[in-house]
Amino acid sequence: MFIPLHDTNSLKYIRAQYVTIGLIVVNVLVYLVTGFASTQTFSDEAVVGLGYIPAVVFGYADLEPNLVIVPETATYLTYAFLHGDFMHLASNMLFLWVFGDNVEDALGHVRFLVFYLLCAASGALLHGITQPDSEFPLIGASGAISGIVSAYFLLHPRVRVWVLVLFRIPLPLPAVVPLAFWIAQQFYMLFVDQDNTVSWGAHVGGIVAGAILVVVLRRPGVPLFDRSIVTPRAVRHAEGAATGSESLPTDAARTPPPRWGR
Repeated sequence: MFIPLHDTNSLKYIRAQYVTIGLIVVNVLVYLVTGFASTQTFSDEAVVGLGYIPAVVFGYADLEPNLVIVPETATYLTYAFLHGDFMHLASNMLFLWVFGDNVEDALGHVRFLVFYLLCAASGALLHGITQPDSEFPLIGASGAISGIVSAYFLLHPRVRVWVLVLFRIPLPLPAVVPLAFWIAQQFYMLFVDQDNTVSWGAHVGGIVAGAILVVVLRRPGVPLFDRSIVTPRAVRHAEGAATGSESLPTDAARTPPPRWGR
């Protein structure tokens, strides 16, 4: 329904979103190595060895030793850097690019990285809780991205976001409109669509974790719900340099197919 394109929300505390850019680069490189430039066999082995398989994590099944790449507990994180195809990767990275910078700005670089990984792990955990005996590998960054979306929703609901409605109509909307709709859709689909290859549980797990963690990890003084406007640091520095004083301030193989957390 809504594809985010751009937001009019400048950075206030950091000069650049280094972690957001780094995460995009890592995800793209992993896709190139395990998907685009790899053989089908290598890609399948990466999905099985690095994807999150609830049945394996919860002890209902075992991987053959030659398929084990990392300890099973590590797959709570490794799954989030694998993607099934280009559109799976592109959609997740687009959400990360549009919304991740402002969440990183509100949290700081290190805490944003911790936030991202914890949201990914929370998405995998809820996916596993809802389908503990599933042998389908879960892959995709959607748990982490869902956490970023819910954090942005709490931080900047009134910011204008350009979205593509119905894949063809560009509109500037307050972030609360598309994001509230998207979040509500994830909860709804979790209860009504249990057989789809999309893991709604991973999405909802990331949403819940993101909403909690952003409150805990945000910088001191960072408001929720756009309750105040803070002059960006770069502007304060420029004004200070011009006037001599500093102005005050005013996110198994392909058979059976993996459950992609789209």
